[in-house]
Amino acid sequence: MDNLEGLIQEYLQREAQSKTRRHFIKNCAQGMGGLALSSIFMGCDPLESPKKKAAMTFSERDLNPLATLAPPFSPKVKSVIYLHMAGAPSQLEMFDHKPELLKLDGQDCPQSLLEGKKFAFIKGTPKLLGPQAEFKQEGESGNWVSNFMPHFKKVVDDVAFLKAVHTDQFNHGPAQLFMHTGSARLGRPSIGAWATYGLGSENQNLPGFVVLTSGGNTPDAGKSVWGSGFLPSVYQGVQCRSKGDPVLYLEDPDGVSRNLKKSTIDAINKINKEEYAKYADPEILARINQYEMAYRMQIAVPEVMNINDEPENIKQMYGVKPGEESFANNCLLARKLVEDGVRFVQLFDWGWDTHGNIREGSIDLGLRNKCREIDRPITALIMDLKQRGLLDETLIVWGGEFGRTPMQENRGNKKMAYKGRDHHGDAFTMWMAGGGIKKGASHGKTDDIGFSGIEGRVSVHDVHATILHLLGFNHEQFTYQFQGRPFRLTDVEGEVIKEILA
Repeated sequence: MDNLEGLIQEYLQREAQSKTRRHFIKNCAQGMGGLALSSIFMGCDPLESPKKKAAMTFSERDLNPLATLAPPFSPKVKSVIYLHMAGAPSQLEMFDHKPELLKLDGQDCPQSLLEGKKFAFIKGTPKLLGPQAEFKQEGESGNWVSNFMPHFKKVVDDVAFLKAVHTDQFNHGPAQLFMHTGSARLGRPSIGAWATYGLGSENQNLPGFVVLTSGGNTPDAGKSVWGSGFLPSVYQGVQCRSKGDPVLYLEDPDGVSRNLKKSTIDAINKINKEEYAKYADPEILARINQYEMAYRMQIAVPEVMNINDEPENIKQMYGVKPGEESFANNCLLARKLVEDGVRFVQLFDWGWDTHGNIREGSIDLGLRNKCREIDRPITALIMDLKQRGLLDETLIVWGGEFGRTPMQENRGNKKMAYKGRDHHGDAFTMWMAGGGIKKGASHGKTDDIGFSGIEGRVSVHDVHATILHLLGFNHEQFTYQFQGRPFRLTDVEGEVIKEILA
């Protein structure tokens, strides 16, 4: 009883504080200055009457921010699976065939390539390093694939390569932020958040944006790469696990029934609606939706995240490892999620940073092992989506945050223990497959040693513009008003890469 009285007193005190001028002014962001700024930035309207706020109505979009929306233009795909290899894979051992570099192996790097360039670790004059893999032209398209990816040749004709992607970032954290939010600085929404903000989700029992990680670590940039930035937090990615419970605290505590849980959420959301009527804070609406989503997820998530019920031939095709956290498991889960209407699925696989300082980080040994981990699952994902009729409505994107140098890393001007390459943003390879993509295409070309793009150079903003285009958006018109101006994913740049569109 004492606890109940304490709660009542706390509530009355809070109500009294919210109505006193002294308390209100004290808690403004910058005192009295906050009152003036509220009319400039997003905030309470000083001219809005209390009666108008009390009579505020809620649209379907307010109460369900993930309600399905039609894009402005006819979309080519309904969902996206983005496969990010955190650490940056070496294009020179996977997809960018450079026989001339092999001939120059061991020679000093020309000074003309080093002057005015920034590298993460290279000092002095490094040696050129030939490809550590063997290449063959595969499929009807004749695109080059290395022997590090033997399964991938089966689907090479479904893929469109971008051979001359470039970025101005050369450290992992900023480069990953740039690749996923369009900015190397914190605070911008991720591409998955933009997609769910613009389109909602086709399954109201699951998040619109799901994140799966493997490799033992999260990306260097942290969870900001799937954050919502200045968009309402309901649009941020929901991280699920392929090992153990997919979401923590998914099950109700002992003694809490489903009906009691629903009654509790209804009561909480009633209070939240009253709070929103007072303060018009959009985060309160996000909180309402998140409570409702969490309740619905308790039924839907265990089913969709269960790979044990998949046919044995499907498990073998992906090479899944039930009960473990693996990239193969996540690829199969990605197929199940888009099949169930999830809008954007982001897979991060950590461990692609091949400097040559350790065995696992070498391009002849460690990289080969990492390729072995992804080769079969990625091939299976494309084939599985295709046989289910889902590839034509799904976009698959593959890549890292930058590429690797054609020179061997000489950290501190000393030879490394193993063969490795430094970070390189001037030219690297990405690929796309699925709806709206020209099958077997290859756009862009690098010079004879793979140092710079000489044809068809595309930027990170171009990649984003193309993804949004396939989802049915004009990237220049898809904006969100924040701090007095419209923001967009592609900032003030970006062009759709028409050469890889069907």
